[in-house]
Amino acid sequence: MPKENPIPVLHAEGLTKRYGRREALSDVDLRIPAGRVVGLVGPNGAGKSTLLNLACGLLEPTSGSLRVLGSRPAASAAHLARVGFVAQNSPVYPSFSVADHLRLGAHLNPSWDQGMAGRRIAQVGLNPGQKAGRLSGGQRAQLALTIAAAKRPELLIFDEPAAALDPLARQEFLLNLMEFVAELGASAVLSSHLLGDIEQVCDYLIVLCDSRVQIAGDVPDLLAWHHRLVAPHGDLGGLPAGVEVVRVEQGTRHGSAMVRTDLPPSELPFRVEPVTLEELVLGYMSRASTPVARTGAAAGRGAR
Repeated sequence: MPKENPIPVLHAEGLTKRYGRREALSDVDLRIPAGRVVGLVGPNGAGKSTLLNLACGLLEPTSGSLRVLGSRPAASAAHLARVGFVAQNSPVYPSFSVADHLRLGAHLNPSWDQGMAGRRIAQVGLNPGQKAGRLSGGQRAQLALTIAAAKRPELLIFDEPAAALDPLARQEFLLNLMEFVAELGASAVLSSHLLGDIEQVCDYLIVLCDSRVQIAGDVPDLLAWHHRLVAPHGDLGGLPAGVEVVRVEQGTRHGSAMVRTDLPPSELPFRVEPVTLEELVLGYMSRASTPVARTGAAAGRGAR
């Protein structure tokens, strides 16, 4: 079995970005291992696009540090070639044909794989002579994905690439994304507010809310660490040490709490139920929106 690359694809320490007085990212610590397909989720305005633009070298941090594939983002032309980026709305040049885009990609990228690009364009049914401005949203997304992947990067970054697509086009886009990741042996970071997309393709999760990382880790581990405790009449007191309450919901006949703990379910009180990935994400987003969380008093923030 091959050893995991010890150099993280993204490593942030105290990463902060301000726009004037507004803080888009605040003291972010992250260490994402290589070989993961990462889902970056959070509400609008949480800082997702800011984090990805920092990772691509399009923005400079206000303070703290960020390294991508072991180097400062966009440190050199060679480093730029190791990262493929698809921005929101899959931007392309409207007056350029599909073939023009591929020629430009070949001109700008020394590791360009023309065979891959041509094969993928044919696979998704794009006409090389078609102007990009006349392509559908799904076709533009496929073109942008092909250009990013034909660079043969080590890291693919996607900022809400499928948000505007219809369900069928989005499904096709995600399938092609996973095919590229497998073919290249690349890592990927996918920002999305569509939890179904994250569940379908991602094995690592980052929840970003209120400019901070609320939780991060491999999806199987996160689901194993979190449980729902259900108690009659809402009596959820007397929890053992080492159990962190993330979210409480009180009903008329019973109450439940989503908790995070390393303890096995057999050592937890009350009835123990598993949580879904959607429940986990919503739990941390809900906690981040409370006044206590916004003032930083909530425990357990950040990457695990």
